[in-house]
Order: sequence, then C-alpha cells, then structure tokens
Amino acid sequence: MSRAIFIRNANQLVTLQGSSHAPRVMGEMSELGIIENGSIWIEDGVIQAVGTDEELAAKYEARLSEAEVVDASGKLVTPGLIDPHTHLVFAGSRENEFNMRLQGSTYMEIMNAGGGIHATTRRTQAATHEELFHESFERLNQFLRHGVTTVEAKSGYGMEWETELKQLEVAKQLNEKHVVDIVPTFMGAHAIPKEYKDQPDEFVRLLIEEMIPKVAELGLAEFNDVFCEHGVFTPEQSRKILETGKRHGLLAKIHADEIEPYEGAELAAEVGAVSADHLLKASEKGMKAMAEKGVVAVLLPGTAYFLMAESANGRKMVDLGVPVALSTDCNPGSSPTVSLPFIMNLGCLKMGMTPAEVITATTINAAHAISRGGEIGSLEVGKKGDVTIFNVENYMKLQYSYGVNHTDTVVKNGQVVVRGGHLVEELSLS
Repeated sequence: MSRAIFIRNANQLVTLQGSSHAPRVMGEMSELGIIENGSIWIEDGVIQAVGTDEELAAKYEARLSEAEVVDASGKLVTPGLIDPHTHLVFAGSRENEFNMRLQGSTYMEIMNAGGGIHATTRRTQAATHEELFHESFERLNQFLRHGVTTVEAKSGYGMEWETELKQLEVAKQLNEKHVVDIVPTFMGAHAIPKEYKDQPDEFVRLLIEEMIPKVAELGLAEFNDVFCEHGVFTPEQSRKILETGKRHGLLAKIHADEIEPYEGAELAAEVGAVSADHLLKASEKGMKAMAEKGVVAVLLPGTAYFLMAESANGRKMVDLGVPVALSTDCNPGSSPTVSLPFIMNLGCLKMGMTPAEVITATTINAAHAISRGGEIGSLEVGKKGDVTIFNVENYMKLQYSYGVNHTDTVVKNGQVVVRGGHLVEELSLS
C-alpha cells in the first residue's frame, strides 16, 4: 500500500466536479468548481477526499502523521493537464522548413517537395526502436515539467507497416516505463506515400485490408485517425478508413478542415468520431453537426501560430455548443512544442476563449477527447490522483503571464513526480 498524500490549503483548488459522463459545453466550460483553501487526500493512487483544508484536516486528523504533505498555500491546484493530440514518437527535427516558411513557402508546398511529413517519415524509418524510445522519453519528461500527466500519441511517420508498428511499440513501452500515461492512436493514414502518389486508392486498400486489422489484432491502439484534407485523403477515402477501424474496435478520430474547407467536421459527426481536430476552416454546418453529436473539437492554436495562419474559431465553437479541448499537436513540422500552458495562453489570445474555458479544455474536455472522462480530468473521489500545482495565486494569472512555465509540483497516481519545477531523480534514464 502506497503512502497517502495530502495536498493542503490551495489558494484555489479547481475541481471541475460533475462532468465524468460527458464533456462540458457552452456556459458549463466556465464552471470550474473552485474551492478556496482547498485540499485533496490521495491514497493508493486514487483521490479519496476533496474539500476545504479545515474539512479534510478534521476528517483525517488521526492519520495526518502518516501522509506525505504537500503545502499548496498561495498556489493554484488543478487536475493533471491532458494533451489529447500529439505525434509523440518521431525522430529528428525540421528547423530548415521553418526558415523556408519564413521566406514564403507554404506547408503543402514543402510537403509536396518531399519535406513535411515525408521528411520525418524518412528519419523515423531509419531510427532504431531504442533511438525512438530515448528521444520520446525525454520529450515526455518535458511534457511532465509543464504539468501534463496524460498524452495521446499517434503513429503516422511510417506509412508502411514496419515503421508504424515500431512507433506503436515504442508508445507501448513508454506507457510501461514512464509515469505519464500514453493513449495510443494508429494514424497510418497521415499522408499518401510517394510510391502511391498516382494510386492513392491502392494505399487506402492496404490500410483497410492489412494495417488496420493487424493493429487491432495486436491491441496496439485504441483510436484510428486520418488526415482528411485536399491532396491527402478525400472524405470518401477517410470514411472508408474510419469505418474499417470501427469494425475492428478502433474508435474514430479525424484531422479535419485544417487547410481548406473539406467537410471533415461533417464527416466526424456522420461516423460518430470521438474527436475532430484542427478545424481551422470548418464550416458552421460542420460545427453544428459536431455539437449535435457531441464530437469533441480538439483545437491546436500552436499549429496555426507556428504556421502563421489564422486560428480555429474557438469562440464560435463554444458558443454553438461544441465541446472544445485544446492540445499542443506536438510534432516536428507544424508545432514543435510541449508547452500545454502556452497553448492555453493562445486559446485566450488567438481564439477568444476565456481563462476558465481553457482550463476546462485541457482537463475534463481533453479527457473526454481520449475517452478517459471517467478516470481523469477532474478532482473527485474515485479518480486517479493526477494533480498539477502552479506557482500562481489563481487560474486567471496562469493565462495572464504568457510564455512562462508556472508548474511547481506534479502528482501522478498519488506520487510526487515533479517538485519545485524539477523532475524527481527516478525519471532520468541517464
């Protein structure tokens, strides 16, 4: 039995209680369930009690000497942050493309010239399992330093079976070896490989008849994702890929309407996707369809920022009743960041969301975007003991001072894994 941990006397304790069965929408996204001078008792990795410090100190008076005490006086305490859209496992970087874009090249021009996804695919194909594991492990450490306790991780830099398998196996090993929880997604449909450029339907057939069934048989992914975009996969091809995944037990996700309107949001609602992501160019019709079906919009303002594009209309989506989550989209080409707090800042500054809404979007709504709303994303009895403590007095100050990592302490499964902004010693592979 692990030692109990008592997080005491937070200036603001953001609980977000009461949203385990469905993501929050509209005005619900601003209801943070704040407890002033709040405290949490965690035991065996699970939250046992949440309330004021006075209430919990009285309840556990006879056991206070047994617990590890974390003093949160003057600080903000939230559920552990959740990143529901990352391309965690990859090799190399693409800083040369950054310079090309600054000189006027577009994302699709770079990709069609052999850069973009294809460049990372070549490096990921060439990397060994061990190289990918070590590079991704350090990336997870950086996520953790920014208060993130759960991430979704996509494959997609293989575009052939051996490398897709390698990415998913690395993600599985990371989930076993690192304290951050990894939720795996198969994204063999990330781009059309060069050798299939003139016969894309043949690659779709390969995905449908060979790759997706193998992934499901091996139990290496929970979700199946596709890049539905002009010049990548058509809505018809995307529908086939997602429906095939569903028949094999893989839940649907979709990269939708990122570069131009392409009815991706509408398709997400039609196939019952758990989430539709990007959505910079989503139509109002598509947004309303997502709202009706409860499809979570995972918005990626860091990607738009890095590509110097206009962000998705987060304000409009919230007002239309779409459940909104936020993510880094951590990847080497269009969003090389691990800072979810910075993404929260951009949610306010570039998409018109409020500080309260972006807290919801990176906790309970992000949990629902990866089908984990019953386990994480809020601070309530029975959920995992995943907690982030920020060195600010209140949630509005977290968004006010942008570009600063305010993470002070992170508790994962009831264990302190970041203290004073630094990883505990056991998390280092060196």
